Amino acid sequence: MLQRFSTLFVLFLFSLLTYGQTSPAEISYSGTPRRYLITKIEVSGDLNNDPKILANLSGLRVGQEITVPGDDITKAIKKYWDYGLFSDVKILAKRMEGREIDLEIQLQERPRLSEMNYFGLKKSEIDAVNEKVAMMRGSQVTPYLVTRAERFIKNHFVEKGFYNTEVNIVQRDDTARVNHVMLDVHVDKKEKVKISYLGFEGNTEFSDNKVNRIMKKTNQRRLWRNFFRTKKFVEDDYRTDLETLIEKYNEKGYRDAYITYDSIARNDDNTVDIRIGIEEGNRYFFGDISWVGNSIYPGEYLGQMLRIQKGDVFNQTLLDERLFMDDDAVHNLYMNNGYLFSRIIPVDVAIYNDTVDLEMRIYEGDQASIDRVIIRGNTKTHEHVIRRELRTKPGELFNKAALIRTVRELAQLGHFDPEKINPVPLPDPDKGTVDLEYNLEEKANDQVELSGGWGAGMFVGSLGLRFNNFSVRNFFNKEAWRPLPTGDGQTLALRAQTNGKYYQSYSLSFTEPWLGGKKPNSLSFSLYRTIQTGVSSRYMPNNYYGYSSYGYGYNDPYSMQGDDSRHMKVFGATLGLGRRLTWPDDFFTLYSELSYTHYDLLDWYFLMQTGQSNNLRLKFVLARRSIDNPLYTRSGSDFSLGLELTPPYSAFSDKDYSKVTDDQELYRMIEYHKWTFKGGMFKTLDRADKMVLMTRVEGGFLGYYNKHLRSPFEKFTLGGDGMSGYSYYGSETIALRGYENNSLTATSLVTSDEGTGARQNGNMYTKMTMELRYPLTLQPSATVYGLVFLEAGNSWSEFKDYNPFDLHRSAGVGVRIFLPMFGLMGIDWGYGFDEVPGYNGAAGSNFHFVMGQNF
Repeated sequence: MLQRFSTLFVLFLFSLLTYGQTSPAEISYSGTPRRYLITKIEVSGDLNNDPKILANLSGLRVGQEITVPGDDITKAIKKYWDYGLFSDVKILAKRMEGREIDLEIQLQERPRLSEMNYFGLKKSEIDAVNEKVAMMRGSQVTPYLVTRAERFIKNHFVEKGFYNTEVNIVQRDDTARVNHVMLDVHVDKKEKVKISYLGFEGNTEFSDNKVNRIMKKTNQRRLWRNFFRTKKFVEDDYRTDLETLIEKYNEKGYRDAYITYDSIARNDDNTVDIRIGIEEGNRYFFGDISWVGNSIYPGEYLGQMLRIQKGDVFNQTLLDERLFMDDDAVHNLYMNNGYLFSRIIPVDVAIYNDTVDLEMRIYEGDQASIDRVIIRGNTKTHEHVIRRELRTKPGELFNKAALIRTVRELAQLGHFDPEKINPVPLPDPDKGTVDLEYNLEEKANDQVELSGGWGAGMFVGSLGLRFNNFSVRNFFNKEAWRPLPTGDGQTLALRAQTNGKYYQSYSLSFTEPWLGGKKPNSLSFSLYRTIQTGVSSRYMPNNYYGYSSYGYGYNDPYSMQGDDSRHMKVFGATLGLGRRLTWPDDFFTLYSELSYTHYDLLDWYFLMQTGQSNNLRLKFVLARRSIDNPLYTRSGSDFSLGLELTPPYSAFSDKDYSKVTDDQELYRMIEYHKWTFKGGMFKTLDRADKMVLMTRVEGGFLGYYNKHLRSPFEKFTLGGDGMSGYSYYGSETIALRGYENNSLTATSLVTSDEGTGARQNGNMYTKMTMELRYPLTLQPSATVYGLVFLEAGNSWSEFKDYNPFDLHRSAGVGVRIFLPMFGLMGIDWGYGFDEVPGYNGAAGSNFHFVMGQNF
């Protein structure tokens, strides 16, 4: 009886579904299920998808036999509901004749998203929330997605300390689009939950102030020492701080320390009181340390490398660092010798009183050789450019130090994001081999320079193009121009400077880093041309005789008018060869350069007013560069020692130059020797490797072979931003922030027929810098970091006047921005503390704009 009732009930439901879709007279039902052949399937409704695709989702097909009533229709309806894309589903029998049946599937798709409107948030907050919610326009709006969005938004603000955030999403129809809805997201962040009281109990090793400093993200408000620290309460940060606190106790030997309780009490003023109980336990010390399982290295040697002595305070963090993490860690001895599968397991074998004896159980395993080296992600740079920098080659033993060095070399190329170079070892213990997969991400590194600077008494504009991944061999390959032939790692730079009327400068340079493609020997050459004509007298004081930005001469309103008949023309060319050395280590390089510069002066404002000078010189630079990242350096050093020298022409002449008065004869062939030194070191100061201390010292000396033939060229100009826009007669411009440009350049008195005046004569300089840097973003699209600096320096005309304690000091702050398209840019504010004799107003507050400089 029950079975018959159930069958009649199913038939009744099926008749309700089909009622109104066709004439009831055309369909007759019997009390028993019958088999039908599907002859047609139609899909109807307000649909955004292809009806044929939607019909296939049912699992029903034309030609299929189904039982009516039966499970086939029920299963099809259930499938549609399981997809979660529909708000209503009906399957109707449109025609039933004999054993044939036509089906109509009526679907109501869930609405799609037209727009999300946020209320109660700032634009920056909306952008951050959108990234997490990730609901795109046109996507279907389901109850799950709405609930998920509410949860994501609330969690986002809870993480930022808005613990009482309320989120309400209201769905309303979009009257302009069928089956589309708008979501109005109402967010009430409330106020941040802050910490009113933070108390500790049971701490004797660390004072309350010390524990408070350890809890970096959990700090009590209304305390002066926490003025610059966050006082908001974020539970995840709080739990992390508790773990850090226990780690600090472990580092002091309290290996049994633990949190006995922590309570969080909410107050009516939207704050919390936190109380933390600490059980410190006993303090432990290292006892005997033995080594078991080692056959490659003796235990005495491993103990020396561990650098932990019996009686030292037990420090688990230090033990882990000396075993596994430091560059010279014990485990790296094995890893650098191919023992990729080796393991070191420290085991407590005895704990008595306050002493812990350790046994280092070593499993050495077999050496692993490199099978394949796989390069991924190089979409522009040719693979041979990458492979020639690899220190890990197929067939060689695995070497962790070589792997780390390879990452550094790839970062130095400048073609890839250094923060995302990811080497992945893929070991195969059965074969005793390992594949190395280098995952790279290309970044744009071609640069456009469009800048302006003040130099030589004029505003100078610059336009430069620098292609850092050029390919000469594909220059005539039309298919390689996208928009330029790239991928071979060569550098091509074009630059032009002008102020429109009086000054023009053009330069071209090219560098091939691997000459011949076999060895890391670089070849570079450059050409440059500068033309400067007479300038207006408005830059000069009236009736002043002496040296200015232009040089040495009599300055009056008439002699300094714009005059094309006065000029200084400079042409130069350089050819350089660089070589990577293997001794003392392969961080050393030696660069040699032959260069020639021709000066043509006509009635010019310089020591030699009319004539031609030639400068043929050799340059050598011995450098050691071991920095880890050229954009934001965290570790390593950069030192260079340079020497420039010309032939000592006067030594091969019997002429007494003390009696020569003709400037053309004196300076036809310039002779000098020039020494420079620059050195800098980088070190991180925090565990996150973000805050970096950079220290630098540099200096230079311009010497002579004959005191009567001192070079008027190639001197040092000191002060300002180091970007005067114009190099004074081949001089080297040195920045020293906090002072006006060139204001710290030494001067000397010069006497001529027209009188006595001062001339800039910087033949020697010293400079010291200390910078504290912190990154704001290290994304491929932009590298931004702030800095605080201290600087000191000075210049002298004569070696006998050199005084390393007579320095002009300054301090200030700045920011650096690296954009791949434009290179490095920045702005500094510096304050010079020491007045400059003869140059009123050069010290004090000064802003400096910089472009292209980095160290």
